[in-house]
Formats: sequence, structure tokens, C-alpha cells
Amino acid sequence: MNVVWDPSNLTGPGGQDWRVPVSELESRQSKLSISLAEAGIESVYIDDPVELYWLTGGRQNSAILIGADGSGIETRHWVRRSLERAEYEAGGGNCPHIVESHPRMDELEASLLAAGCTRGPGLLEGKIPYEHWSYFDSKLGGLRGNSDDCTKLLFALREIKSDWEISMVRESGDVNRSMFEAIRDCGGLGKTELEMAGVADEVSRSAGFGGRIRMRKWPMDCDRVVIAAGHSGAVPSYFDSAVGGLGASPISSLGAGFAKVKRNEPVLVDIVHVHRGYVSDCTRMFSAGSLSGDWTSRLDDMMEIGASVVESLGKGDDCSSAWDRGSSQAAELGHAEHLMGMAPDQASFLGHSIGLELDETPVVARGFDRPLAIGGTMAIEPKVIHSDGAIGTEDTWVRTDDGMECLTSGADFPLITEW
Repeated sequence: MNVVWDPSNLTGPGGQDWRVPVSELESRQSKLSISLAEAGIESVYIDDPVELYWLTGGRQNSAILIGADGSGIETRHWVRRSLERAEYEAGGGNCPHIVESHPRMDELEASLLAAGCTRGPGLLEGKIPYEHWSYFDSKLGGLRGNSDDCTKLLFALREIKSDWEISMVRESGDVNRSMFEAIRDCGGLGKTELEMAGVADEVSRSAGFGGRIRMRKWPMDCDRVVIAAGHSGAVPSYFDSAVGGLGASPISSLGAGFAKVKRNEPVLVDIVHVHRGYVSDCTRMFSAGSLSGDWTSRLDDMMEIGASVVESLGKGDDCSSAWDRGSSQAAELGHAEHLMGMAPDQASFLGHSIGLELDETPVVARGFDRPLAIGGTMAIEPKVIHSDGAIGTEDTWVRTDDGMECLTSGADFPLITEW
């Protein structure tokens, strides 16, 4: 018996069409095709879920073959399952590419040749496991040994967001703010970190969060609501960031734990929301009662450092220069030993690009000797960590022709809220 499914169920809240616009897919595929030609690469075969979503509008068990501009290779989305869903999510009757069944692997070489390939397609070798790459290469027959690594090429293309993508990050930031409002309304003295995280989670899920925060760096994974009450802010973790938190258990050793909010202690809340694939990242402080002058002074300093980094990036300075400026300023203010952690667990960055992944490039750190491109989206997050807690701020920004524009709460939600 065949079960008929209704694609009209694949919607956002209120029946909204949450598919990626066909114009976006066409533009992305065209940019990739041109970049391949400029790099002297004939074609690329992509089966990484993030890149598949960026190029096809969905995440099926599949691969997309894209040829260089002028190669004559027609773009084909080869799908194992589900063909129907792959076509629908790419625009249905307006789908900008061929959607067909993935060839059997024993027929891969013949299928590539039939598509117009004269050499092995490039792969995302920086993202796929060696075993997967080796198996694929073994099926190329006479095309073996001629593949290029296209990982950095794809990453570079995704660094510059379209107006539509920026709007997705902005909408993500709106939900992000609602999550802070829920913590403001339901948190307070005696509440556990996990109780408050649960309140924020409910807001995020109701707004369409799909359960995954994708990260590029292996084997990183991330909890989207990191809450560190008091001494929790000083607990180190595996995560390459300033604040890890207690986590719920040793296998989930990041984010909120069972610590409770105590009076007059800093409560750092770092929230990530993902809207239709796009990340927003924001941090705000809370406390049950007022904080000491030391803590408020530290927060003022982090605000100042954050503003300096934002200004530097907005002028087009290299990201490494923005790091030098921010870290030097922190040292002058007496925070060198506590900026982004405590030795030996300090993180060496003040901002990270975001998009479909939390840890995109470039980064405000040494070695990134290039600016944040116009259209680049980045979370700026200066924080200081002490043995009795952590404090700081974070917002997500986009660089425009006129400088930096905030896509998250910014001045619309206070940097510190008292319960």
C-alpha cells in the first residue's frame, strides 16, 4: 500500500512557506559554478548536509553535482531518499536543477562521464571522514586521482550572506530575545540553571528550532542555552569558548546544570537560536539582587571592549587587528589574565562568524589577517572569568556599507537584569 503524504504539511507556523527561495538557490549554484571555473576545477560532488541545504534547500540523503561555468556539466541533485521531498523543498515545479535517483555506486563513474565529467569531481575533503572519501574514490574508476578539495572554496562563498540570509539571522535574533524575556519572567533566586534553560528551550522550540546547532570544527557540539550561575561561570569545559558551565552530566558537560541562583551573584546566559538553519548568538547577564561594584565595573569594561571591536570591524580592519585592539584594551584595564577564561583554559578570540554553522570564518583572533567582508555576520563576545563567576556581553552583527548593524537584542534588552 502506498502512503500519500501531503507536502502542504512541510510548513512553518501558521502555514508559512519556509522553503529557501528558488532565487537564492539559483544564485548560490551560479556563484559556486563561477568559483569552480576560476579555480580551474571542473566539477564538485557535495553530500555534506549543511552545504546541501545551502545549495538545494533541503537536507536529504543525497549529493549534488555542480559543474564549473562553461564546463557543460548540468547541475544534478542525486537523491537516495526522498526524491519527492528533495524536489518539493527545492521549489517544486520551479526547481532550478535536475532531481533524480542517485546512481548505484558501481555505476558512479559511468554516471559522472554521462554528466560530462572528464575527471573526478572535487570533494569537501575538510568535512567528510576519510573512510567515506576512500570509498567514493574507489568507485571513480578511470577518474581516480583527479579530485580537488573544495572545502575552503565553499566556506569562502558562505562567508558573505545574501539579504535573505541576513533577514533569517535577524528573525533568529528576534526569537533569541524572546528566550531572554522568558528567563527574565521565570528565572530568579533558587531556580536551577536547567529550569531556566527549559523555559528558554520551550520558546525556541515553539518558534521552530529543529534540535541541531551545527558546528564545523570536529568533534565540537553545542548546547544552545548556556547558563552559568555564580561559580559555574569558572568551570572549564571541552568547548572552545570563554564559558562552558557545569552541564547536565559528564557526557553533556556544557551549558546549564543543577546549580541554583544565589543572591547577588552574576548569572551569565548565552543563548543560541537557529531559525530556518540560521544561527543567532547573544549573551546577557542576570542577578537576584544587585551585583557588587567589581562585577558592574567588569561589565562596563567588556561593553567598552566590545564597542571597540565592532568599530574596528566596521571600518574594515583585519580581524587580527580587531583582536589586537580588543585584547590590548583588556590588558590595559587589568583583565589580561581573565579575558575569555582563566589560564590554562583561556580562549583566544573575541568574535566568531556565524551562519548555518556556529563557528564559521573569519574569527576575531590572531591569524585572520583579513577583514570581515561586507555581508559577513559575526557574534562579538568579550567576557571575563573569575573564580566566583563570569560576566560579559554578546550580540550578533552584520557588516554593511555603512558599518556594523546589530541583528540581535542590542540596546533593546538590558545588558544586566535584576530579578
